[in-house]
Amino acid sequence: MAQGKKLVIVESPTKMRSIQGYLGDGYEVLSSVGHIRDLADKKDIPAADKEAYGKYSIDVENGFDPYYVVSDRKTKTVAELKRALKSADEVLLATDEDREGEAIAWHLLETLKPKVPVKRMVFHEITKDAIQAAVGRTRDLDLALVDAQETRRILDRLYGWDVSPVLWYKVKSGLSAGRVQSAATRMIVDRERERMAFVSAEYWDVEASASATGQAFGVRLVRIDGGQLARGTDFDDTGKLKKAVVVLSEAEASTLAAAVDAVGSATVGKVEAKPGTRSPYAPFTTSTMQQEAGRKLSMSAKQAMSVAQRLYEKGYITYMRTDSTALSTQAVQAARSQAVALYGDAAVPLKPRVYKSKSKNAQEAHEAIRPSGETFRTPASVSSGLDREEQRLYDLIWKRTVASQMADAKYETTTVTLEADADGRKVEFTASGTVYTFKGFLEAYEEGRDEKRNAQDSAENQSLPAVAVGDELAISDATPKGHRTTPKPRYTEASLVKALEEHGIGRPSTFASIIGTVIDRGYASKRGQALVPTWLAFSVVRLLEQHFADLIDYDFTAALEDDLDAIARGEQNRVEWLKSFYYGSESQVGLRQVVDNLGEIDARALNSTRITDTATLRFGKYGPYLEVAESADPDAKPRIVNVPEDLAPDELTAEKAQELIDAPVAGDRVLGENPENGRVIVVKDGRFGPYVQENEPVADDDTVDEATGEVVDAPRKKGAKKKEAAPKPRTASLFRSMSVETIDLETALKLLGLPRVVGADPESGEQITAQNGRFGPYLKKGTDSRSLESESQIFDVTLEQALELYAQPKYGGRRASSALKEFEADPVSGKLIRIRDGRFGAYVTDGETNVTIPRGQTPDDITFEIAVQMLADKRAKGPAPKRGRAAAKKAPAKKAPAKKAPAAKTPAKKASAKKSPATDAEKAAARSAAAKKAAATRAANAAAKAGS
Repeated sequence: MAQGKKLVIVESPTKMRSIQGYLGDGYEVLSSVGHIRDLADKKDIPAADKEAYGKYSIDVENGFDPYYVVSDRKTKTVAELKRALKSADEVLLATDEDREGEAIAWHLLETLKPKVPVKRMVFHEITKDAIQAAVGRTRDLDLALVDAQETRRILDRLYGWDVSPVLWYKVKSGLSAGRVQSAATRMIVDRERERMAFVSAEYWDVEASASATGQAFGVRLVRIDGGQLARGTDFDDTGKLKKAVVVLSEAEASTLAAAVDAVGSATVGKVEAKPGTRSPYAPFTTSTMQQEAGRKLSMSAKQAMSVAQRLYEKGYITYMRTDSTALSTQAVQAARSQAVALYGDAAVPLKPRVYKSKSKNAQEAHEAIRPSGETFRTPASVSSGLDREEQRLYDLIWKRTVASQMADAKYETTTVTLEADADGRKVEFTASGTVYTFKGFLEAYEEGRDEKRNAQDSAENQSLPAVAVGDELAISDATPKGHRTTPKPRYTEASLVKALEEHGIGRPSTFASIIGTVIDRGYASKRGQALVPTWLAFSVVRLLEQHFADLIDYDFTAALEDDLDAIARGEQNRVEWLKSFYYGSESQVGLRQVVDNLGEIDARALNSTRITDTATLRFGKYGPYLEVAESADPDAKPRIVNVPEDLAPDELTAEKAQELIDAPVAGDRVLGENPENGRVIVVKDGRFGPYVQENEPVADDDTVDEATGEVVDAPRKKGAKKKEAAPKPRTASLFRSMSVETIDLETALKLLGLPRVVGADPESGEQITAQNGRFGPYLKKGTDSRSLESESQIFDVTLEQALELYAQPKYGGRRASSALKEFEADPVSGKLIRIRDGRFGAYVTDGETNVTIPRGQTPDDITFEIAVQMLADKRAKGPAPKRGRAAAKKAPAKKAPAKKAPAAKTPAKKASAKKSPATDAEKAAARSAAAKKAAATRAANAAAKAGS
């Protein structure tokens, strides 16, 4: 880099390319690819610092000083930044303008330790004008924002590392607890508990058709003899009435309907017309954008944020992490101008609309989410530069922004009441219709709606004829209609985001990752758009409620967020606040005290839910099941009944449990005899999944249940000797594509015959076998293996096909051709990024680092920018710990305590662990082994090349 250039550091490769084009040759723009350092893992802390930092990588005794290390995966990035820094005369830290971006900038400053002037450059949209303006109005690093973000990071480490191990020991290994994650899980579980406790009530009404001047419209019965007819909202959650209303039975409603039809006419008793207005919605914040993307575009919160990130980095929208609903003067003018151009002068009010943010600390962003620039590009004009998901979200943001500056919609709602005498009773029917006299902002945008309870009671909007009081109308087709009250709907991602925001829990910018974690941990699954909690979530929430009540309390969690906001505003000291949270104060019990005084936790009770007097739902290592006690013999071993995985907790009623208990046994079904040895083949549904088993022939005193095919042992006579233990029978697991109900004898014999001998390699004479393994179907020849594409190939693959697979390099051309998608080179490793289909699903790889694509996303959702970020995040985490005996590890050198004054801290370094020098014999052996391996690889590649 030529002398005199300014070094601009951003966190995203896409931003890097966009901003470089706007700044020109006087600047060099480089990317940190996210965070360059984080709290150390325990294994990375040297022995000298273990006592102080060993538990959390935080010295809780000395100001909660964090121990940061640069990830091994980021050393190349840091080296590149330091190289560029040597010839720079100024550094501009241009990371995102929120707390996390401020913290990334601080970590860069602490690690690089530049000796040239350093400025903070912020912008909320990536356009030429915005970037060039940002260069001219730089500022210093905001250490209050850094404090808030570092406090959040330390808080989450303390919470997670103290609470999660309790879940591992008492519920299931691999689980996690988190400040916002656990509160969100509790919300989902609490809603399911409400649904489980809900008692539905039945009520009836009558619907009919009325007509005037040849126009028919629907009417609904609302009153009988002056008494209001029951609606769903008149019942509480136990099915009891909340007020005095008339409740019709099915018979009464049918009788009344017949009487109305017999009368055949009704008189207009009342006509009411009420004018009304609807105002537009505020421009998008992070939260409302996630909600609307979920309702209108069926995007998950994570997917919406990912698409919005791409739109921002490409320069199409403003920064997408914001709590602010404000628009700049230029943006207001742009929205108004576009509304006038599209919908006419009357489409906008005389004065611009002003929206105020509800948040006291509106995420430090300047504006709401809107199209970038001083004039908005229409969705049609940008479609060529965006993919499908980007187009859809941009269209939503554009419409919402333009509509926010448009005029109110005006309407008139007319309600007509009809009266009649039916079978000696005075009945009243009503019908409503709404007509918009001026659509206003609705020309551009109407907000989506979440599912609501008892929606069946809402009157349908319809066009009504002009009628007057006293008019007689024909009435016919009276029909009794039955209804049942409904429980509160389950949360969707959109409604959960809304609930979290209303409770003040967490930050909207983190909701997407929080919901993703809840799903990935197995605490909830998606049924359509609804989030259905698992029984695992019930166990976790029960433990937290009983032993960590404050930490999962909604108000307490919201108060933590308020405190973090106060730290961000400089109103709260972070060290004092952390002391209060961890050690306790007069107003609260500290986390340390809670963990140290947990006492005995009954894991069995935590994982149990009583369904009936004899059936208890338990959650075990392999999922939920019913434990059924024998009422006649309480001391007998309980019977185990599997619970279907797709059965929601509120659907496991006492009746459903009894249905599962009484269902015919699918396991132990006799398939037939093995013709080779006469043994009986049965299929079983075990705790580890379905499998087939080869048993000794059925004894004379055993029977087979004709209804279920289950083998039943005859009762042993008193005094009879016990049978000698039989040799362990052969078993084989069913393939994923097979089921207990449909498997036949022929298939079972094939399974029991695995591994299948495919044939012998003509060159080496070694047998090639096909079998199923822990990681899927594969071929095996000696110690060399090759993966198969599907389980069915185990039975079908031929020797020729097997030899063809072995002729290809194990890690060469064969894998390259299996890429589902390819991108350009990764900026860190310099290697091409590909998406492959692996044993555990699709994953992103650059040949060095692999990252599984999360649930809810497909390879089509992954762009180059997302792939780069996924790889960077995985590198930051470091390699997974190896099982068994640990190898010699490198330990980072001691660093000075983390302080906000950059000059007072030494850079985080790693000192290599000392190794004993290898002997000459060991070196020679290593060289020999390496040479043999290289020769074998060259031979395999040459053979593959010759074959092609």
